[in-house]
Amino acid sequence: MQLFLALIIGIFICGVAGYLGSLMITKRMSLVGDALGHLALPGIALALIYGFDISIGALIFLSLGIILIWLFERRTKLPMETLTAVVMSSSLAIAFLFLPEEEAIKALIGDISRITILDTLITICLSMIIFLATKRIYTSSIFASISEDMAKVSGLNINRLNIIYLVCIGLVVAIGVKVVGGLLIAALVAIPASTSKNIGKNLSQYSYGGLVFGSASAILGILGYQITGIPAGPLIIMSSTVFFLISLFIVK
Repeated sequence: MQLFLALIIGIFICGVAGYLGSLMITKRMSLVGDALGHLALPGIALALIYGFDISIGALIFLSLGIILIWLFERRTKLPMETLTAVVMSSSLAIAFLFLPEEEAIKALIGDISRITILDTLITICLSMIIFLATKRIYTSSIFASISEDMAKVSGLNINRLNIIYLVCIGLVVAIGVKVVGGLLIAALVAIPASTSKNIGKNLSQYSYGGLVFGSASAILGILGYQITGIPAGPLIIMSSTVFFLISLFIVK
């Protein structure tokens, strides 16, 4: 039963992460997931210490971190990348100040051994919401990234697109830390999408290919965890890497 729940959660989380990752790569923002994963670490630490869902803890601190970056950007002339680095580093320091050593590995690379039926149902619902929201803004977001002025002239609400896009990224990070932790979350969105980009012949194949490769990596990684006892997070990322290396030899 536990293996079945882990597979369901892994397929949905890694699949939607790969799908969203294809949009993030197109917008040259694939490393944003890494920064947000580090922002989530204090929330993960608190969840592990007090025994509540790590996605809730991650989402709380992600929200606080994004608000802080937005406030600092308004009060200073520093670029967002610099402010993100400041908040991210501070979050890491805070996390390791009070995170027990025995829980550190779980926070960094994930732990699927505590998954419940409620976790699975919530993850399925959130993953579907992220997928549908991303699908709705996908083409418009790519158009806006090519030419924001033309997008505005065409009547697109850029602010609305950006808000939906950032919320989707935040939710993917919040549920993704359950499987791969805060340290590997960037790979969860970047590698399956990169694999799909190597072999996809059009935009549809590229976007849905990220979903397929993400889900396949989750299956292999979790089955590998069941057989070897090695944490599933690193095995999922290694499976993604193998798919990526194979894709380098496939002609489009």
